[in-house]
Amino acid sequence: MQTPDAAVSGDDQQPPRLSRRTVLAGSGALATGLVVLPSRSTIPAVADPAEFGTLRGTWTDLFLGSGFDPDAEPFAGKLRAVGETARRYLDGLAPAAGSLWPDLNYHDPDPDTDTDSFNYSARMNTTITRLRQIAEAVRQPGTGLTGDSTATQAVIDGLDQLNTEVYADGLARFGNWWNFQIGGAQDLMTTAILIFDELTTEQRSRYAAAVDYYVPDSTFDHYTGTSTGANRVDLCLSVILRSLLADNADRLTLARDALSPVFPYVTTGDGYYADGSFIQHSKIPYIGGYGAVLVSGLGRLFALLRGSSFEITDPNRSLFLDTIDNALAPFIYNGLMMDCVSGRGITRQTSSDHAKGHSVLPSIALIAKGADAEQARRWRGMIKGWAQRDDYDEAVGAGLSLVGLADMLQVINDDSVDPRDEPVEHRVFAQMDRATHRRPGWAAAISAASERIAYYETGNHENKRGWHTGSGWLQWWTADDLGQYSDAYWPTVDPYRLPGTTVSTKRLADEAGGPWTNPTPDAAWVGGTGDGTFGAFGQHLIGFQSTLKARKSWFCLDDAIVCLGAGIGSRDAEPAETIIDNRALGEQGTADLLVDGVRQPGTQGWTKTFDHPGWAHLDGHAGYVFLQPTVLTALRDERTGTWHDINDGGSTDPITRRYLTLTTDHGVEPDDAGYGYLLLPGASRTQTEAYARELRSKVRVLANSAAQQGISMPTGKVTAINFWQAGQLGDLAMSAPASVLISEERGRAAICVADPGRQLTSAVLIWKRKVSRVISAPDTVTATRTGNELAVTFGSLTGQAGSTQRIVVELG
Repeated sequence: MQTPDAAVSGDDQQPPRLSRRTVLAGSGALATGLVVLPSRSTIPAVADPAEFGTLRGTWTDLFLGSGFDPDAEPFAGKLRAVGETARRYLDGLAPAAGSLWPDLNYHDPDPDTDTDSFNYSARMNTTITRLRQIAEAVRQPGTGLTGDSTATQAVIDGLDQLNTEVYADGLARFGNWWNFQIGGAQDLMTTAILIFDELTTEQRSRYAAAVDYYVPDSTFDHYTGTSTGANRVDLCLSVILRSLLADNADRLTLARDALSPVFPYVTTGDGYYADGSFIQHSKIPYIGGYGAVLVSGLGRLFALLRGSSFEITDPNRSLFLDTIDNALAPFIYNGLMMDCVSGRGITRQTSSDHAKGHSVLPSIALIAKGADAEQARRWRGMIKGWAQRDDYDEAVGAGLSLVGLADMLQVINDDSVDPRDEPVEHRVFAQMDRATHRRPGWAAAISAASERIAYYETGNHENKRGWHTGSGWLQWWTADDLGQYSDAYWPTVDPYRLPGTTVSTKRLADEAGGPWTNPTPDAAWVGGTGDGTFGAFGQHLIGFQSTLKARKSWFCLDDAIVCLGAGIGSRDAEPAETIIDNRALGEQGTADLLVDGVRQPGTQGWTKTFDHPGWAHLDGHAGYVFLQPTVLTALRDERTGTWHDINDGGSTDPITRRYLTLTTDHGVEPDDAGYGYLLLPGASRTQTEAYARELRSKVRVLANSAAQQGISMPTGKVTAINFWQAGQLGDLAMSAPASVLISEERGRAAICVADPGRQLTSAVLIWKRKVSRVISAPDTVTATRTGNELAVTFGSLTGQAGSTQRIVVELG
């Protein structure tokens, strides 16, 4: 279930207001008819009521779990915990006007003027969730409350009070829309379904009518505002559960059909794109948040309706299934979900990158149950491989629900499932300014911002210092260091020194730019190209609330990432820096740092500047080879912070972690500064030193300027150039700005070209190599010429959304 967000613009209209102070003035108002308004729709007759009973049973199984032994661990322990939680809530139950628990007063004294209405709606939602947890304990075996009639009656009384005071047909919603339309609606409907037989027909009708009021048919009239992507799936689920409670075939059909806009790939706004990107809130990459919620919601709906007369048969459903491989899996590494696609969720104390990754694995397992044999085999193999390799945080640990645990263990304990290895690949997600690179033993992700994608997201007082996560942030992991960003990283890392970024050190306010504003730079050229194995990525960087400008490029190779920066300038009267790396060392970590073979002190607070080193190595982490004269500053420090510093929902308890930071200072108000270094994730000292010694036989920098940045691999026969301007570099010329990568193998070459700026109406590429013939080319190629050189003429690339145009040729 998705965490609530602030309302956004769209067709999300507020129902007419009925004063809740009047409602709360006397107890038992519902019984006297005070708040029972005429229903907005009449529940139709159902041809086959038995089918709704079957569907309720299916939802109960999906929610509570099935096919596990309640007396065996870890299920017995999970069930005891469910009972203990429910017992605690029962013992604390103290109904009064405006609350069921003293700590959850949902009575807004003056909803017209009170600025804290968000919290009141959240408390209402939490109240419903607690009732659901008690109902769950009643229905589950082994909880100590199984079948408890007193607990059941407490749930019923609580639902009736809520329906009297705050959640009913005709009572205006307040605060966050999500609490009424999604969170509260789904929990209330699930609670009622769990105790269905104990409710009267009249009670079921009242509860269902409340959802009809807050989620009316008009919610699905347009695919805009808060009714898109993951929110649309959740809204449909709210109505479908409401339909199961009151046997309403019409609303169930409406909600099922309202899923259809979610399946096709979008070209603008929220949803999945053909290249695997997923956007929510218009400009935020969100596969690790809303994208995962969408997968979870659709997975449960597919399973719920499968085989019924309401089965989801939209022909585009296959497009959604493809997103498991093309969108979700590329951002899961050995069980963790990469932070660069989780929006403001990275600052939630209870939701690390591993927790996010683990939460989506059971959803994939559930969807696999209804997939074709090949998809199911592949997905189960991926799940098993991820779970087995995650040695930082157990994938079937305490963070999973009982249902998720059951689905995961069915896969992990199945001897017929072979675990799949991590792929070796390079992927560019042009529609969300992200790229991933995976090699044996390590993986990396690049995060940028453009006129299409926001610098960062803040809202609900979350992610208050994420300003530079779009400034060329380079995350990377080795298979031996899966906890790099998991151990209190976000509350303790220096937010001005995220690895890979180039930033002005100008101080910024918490939540700079304002909540939900999703600020973007005026930069179009962001993106790259790749052949699936190697990749080029570039960013025209414009600093957030800064005059900083730069051209940044990353060239992703077999065992290294070449990082180049040029044209760095600012007028902020503050130093500008590029953060070569900022590695978390834990509470007591003292990883050895060598610079040109000399071991440096391990003392905390130590800092030193090195003039033009050749290489550096951080034991257990990586090697760094410098490609041009560099003034390197190394710093060991202990940083203390709290989760509350970056997220109002976090703890105020101080946390301290150690870091080793490597930076290069471009000075105050630099003009055309630059940098060049090569990152070797997981490399040993010997490997790093050898790479530096043999550099020219491995990688050559062809250019590092604001006009072009490019490299070549003499042995690997790869050339990659980001043309910021038209020009010629070595054997390659482009008539317009573009990202180009050429890889050669076995007498053939793949020429990969992308238009990250999405502005080219035509372009010509010239490669001064003998080419005998063109084997394949996309429709965007209007002409080719072979012989002593290759000429490729492109038509308009403005409609290609920055995607790679791949031409394969036979070399002469």
